[in-house]
Amino acid sequence: MASLLKELKEAVGAAEKVVIGAGAGLSTAAGFTYSGERFEKYFSDFGKKCGFHDMYAGGFYPYKTPEEFWAYWSRYILVNRYMDPPKPVYRELFDLVRDKDYFVITTNVDHCFQKAGFDKTRLFYTQGDYGLFQCSVPCHDETYDNEELVRRMVAEQRDMRIPTELIPRCPVCGKPMAMNLRSDDTFVEDGGWQAACGRYRDFLEGARGKKTLYLELGVGYNTPVIIKYPFWRMTAENPHAVYACVNMGEVYAPREILSRSLLIDADIGEVLHGLRN
Repeated sequence: MASLLKELKEAVGAAEKVVIGAGAGLSTAAGFTYSGERFEKYFSDFGKKCGFHDMYAGGFYPYKTPEEFWAYWSRYILVNRYMDPPKPVYRELFDLVRDKDYFVITTNVDHCFQKAGFDKTRLFYTQGDYGLFQCSVPCHDETYDNEELVRRMVAEQRDMRIPTELIPRCPVCGKPMAMNLRSDDTFVEDGGWQAACGRYRDFLEGARGKKTLYLELGVGYNTPVIIKYPFWRMTAENPHAVYACVNMGEVYAPREILSRSLLIDADIGEVLHGLRN
């Protein structure tokens, strides 16, 4: 492990460009777990009433009323978007690259990067943001910050129900609002999403032929076409590039780039802490 950490630190130091690709494993390493102690702390009442035992299952439960639905989801958003993660993993990652020319692409929707100090103009949240609402239809391509309303829903809910007047509705067509999460073809790619996508494309173009580190953290195979496969392809196309993958129990690189790959099968938090120290 020590030799791999040394190689990774040297790769970061030598890189002219650093492209970070982050998946759910990074937030898990930061303590954003969806079951166990954290679930019991925030959702034990829902668990007892509805019979589910983790936050993920709670998101698919068939709530009988919008008041119950938003009581659950407002609490979920508060806990997983507006609270800081229990462990300093994102801050340690920022410390590692803060002086580098970096860009982040992530499938996570918990906004931990910006809270840790990352420049918001160097972030591309491809799958949405828990902190945004959109029209559920959608009748228009705009999103809305939800923090104030979410906090009211949590503060004013009683018996796992929010007041009816707090149910969010589209200001244009009056239909119910939804979270801005990519789950089907109703996902809204608003102006902010389009601008971030453009900045990411420009950064990748500027990295062509440069000493570039493609640093993949906690990315699985649910949506490999967003981060993993492009990182492999771009490393293969650039003889000056290095591919690094840090993941617990799931590290691999194609043989075409294996000689320029660092594969670290370990807890991401331990790796980042080790690099810092």
